[in-house]
Amino acid sequence: MAIQRYRSRVSGPLLDRIDLHIEVPAVPFKELTVDTRDESSEAIRKRVQVARTFQSQRYEKEGIRCNAQLRPRQLKKFCKIDEASKRLVELAMERLGLSARAYNRILKVARSIADLEQRNDISSADISEAIQYRSLDRKILAT
Repeated sequence: MAIQRYRSRVSGPLLDRIDLHIEVPAVPFKELTVDTRDESSEAIRKRVQVARTFQSQRYEKEGIRCNAQLRPRQLKKFCKIDEASKRLVELAMERLGLSARAYNRILKVARSIADLEQRNDISSADISEAIQYRSLDRKILAT
């Protein structure tokens, strides 16, 4: 209940300015002690560097370096989505009561997800994943 009260103090316009909000549950002790081969920080760093290079090349003539800097006009140019993706975003916006700013954030995050996979086109899976990163929008709506 205390968490819900605290979250309700955070305004929607403030949340709209945060690209990613996810809830990270505590990891059970058993999972901490299992010896697994996860992706190393070095491998992740290299993937991010490749994506950032991909972005800086794409935006070379735009005067920006990364997806976070995209302005609305540039979003329309570089974050085109297909009809299935549009329906997915429309449904999310209706059900979650998302704002235009949240819509723009979803597009930017989806563009970054595609860039990490070195893909030029944003897929509906990218859009779906980006919507999942709006968990605080869902929490605020539920209170």
